[in-house]
Amino acid sequence: MADIFDAYALADAWDEMFERPGEVRTAYEPVLAALQPIEPSELRFRADQMARAFTDRGVTYAFAGEERPWPLDLVPRILDGLEWDLIQRGVSQRVRALEAYLADAYGPCCAFEDGVVPWRLLLGSPHFHRAAHGVEPPGGVRIHVAGIDLVRDEAGDFRVLEDNVRVPSGVSYVIENRRAMTRVFPSLFAEQHVLPVDGYTQRLLAALRAAAPSGVKDPRVVVLTPGPNNAAYFEHALLARLMGVQLVEGHDLVCRSNRVWMRTTRGEVPVHVVYRRLDDDFLDPLHFRPDSVIGCPGIMGAAMAGNVTLANAVGNGIADDKLLYTYVPDLIRYYLSEEPILPNVESFRPDEPGQLEAVLDQIDQLVIKPVDGAGGQGIVIGPKSDKETLERTRKAVTADPRGFIAQRPVALSTSPTLAGERMAPRHIDLRPFAVNDGDDIWVLPGGLTRVALQEGNLIVNSSQGGGSKDTWVLAEGPAESPAPLATGTPLTVAPRLLGPDGTPTVVQEGAQQQ
Repeated sequence: MADIFDAYALADAWDEMFERPGEVRTAYEPVLAALQPIEPSELRFRADQMARAFTDRGVTYAFAGEERPWPLDLVPRILDGLEWDLIQRGVSQRVRALEAYLADAYGPCCAFEDGVVPWRLLLGSPHFHRAAHGVEPPGGVRIHVAGIDLVRDEAGDFRVLEDNVRVPSGVSYVIENRRAMTRVFPSLFAEQHVLPVDGYTQRLLAALRAAAPSGVKDPRVVVLTPGPNNAAYFEHALLARLMGVQLVEGHDLVCRSNRVWMRTTRGEVPVHVVYRRLDDDFLDPLHFRPDSVIGCPGIMGAAMAGNVTLANAVGNGIADDKLLYTYVPDLIRYYLSEEPILPNVESFRPDEPGQLEAVLDQIDQLVIKPVDGAGGQGIVIGPKSDKETLERTRKAVTADPRGFIAQRPVALSTSPTLAGERMAPRHIDLRPFAVNDGDDIWVLPGGLTRVALQEGNLIVNSSQGGGSKDTWVLAEGPAESPAPLATGTPLTVAPRLLGPDGTPTVVQEGAQQQ
């Protein structure tokens, strides 16, 4: 019988499963024991079956101009209790500091007056919106949902790679990955005592309801989506269904007298909290891009008047600007009087005197990132780039030092990943998701582990051909059974006509169902 791990060779990085060749880490012993007896062809068959099931359920993503089934690797990523305790404390601390920064930046600006952060960082950010200045959100919460990207370096230490506090995505794949893995390896979950992930939507709904404007006793929450053509539409629809709230598009809402209403077949009903899944620029054509046809005219005015809560808040982009990322350890010390629990990756700011020359001198040894980049776009990994790419990057950084940061390359940790019919090391990262209800910051046990499916690739984003792994957080004892999920409304595109309570009564011909 073939052993799929026989030819597994450790890469020049921290390996999640193996301490050294042939020596497995304790947490992974049951997984290795379960996988070793399976023939490579059988494992490949199971992976292909899972991909077909994802396609049937609509769990897909766009890559190279086509819809593909979400790539889930069969080897989970496992974190023990001590590792997870560190991660959740570090993520919570990071979110608290970024909340304080947003309140300060759109309020008294103390950190700028005190010289902790330079004024040019705020005023030069394309995501600084004056419309958000002075707006005090209910409970002081602007970051209702955060996704903090982590990597494990060569020494096995976790480091923050970037912060996502605008419209972080990917949690639907965490939920779907777990559902798929419990079908493929059901016995392992009983043996391993893995903490559940399907309580996320209950936590999210509770946080959104807590964010309703003052005085609203029974707030109505909706999920605002750009529509079925959006790459993350599956997530929008899934979260709406599991929370039991309505999925709407911009034209399903109307603003009048600084209040937001949802159109239904029997008239309009008030909306109090909008979990919006579209960027600031497209949210309200009266305040931002006038050519936007996917937003809702007047919704920003309603938010400024305190009659509706937008989650996440408008203007949060100043907090996940990659240049601000380099200041977050100082902000933690300034606002919280604490030392950072999770360190940054060593970074350089080309816009500071003397640093531009230093970055240009060693550009072939650094990772260059646009401060406003997303999905891995625009990243240049110096040691892996040709001379033409480096020269083009050199000119871009020289022309716009504020537009880039530079980082020390980190050999992201690797994990065994099915490549054809064998296991091979592939680089991974981790995006834990945090939900802030104003009283507590709860971190979903696990998060989204993304994996670079190409050998040696360090960019894990799905838009760049990456995949994912189910992330297991081990409990000390038997895991508690999760509370039952809300059944919610059918998973459909929001119809043009809605019932009086916001639930679908008519689905137009041709509406997509998943």
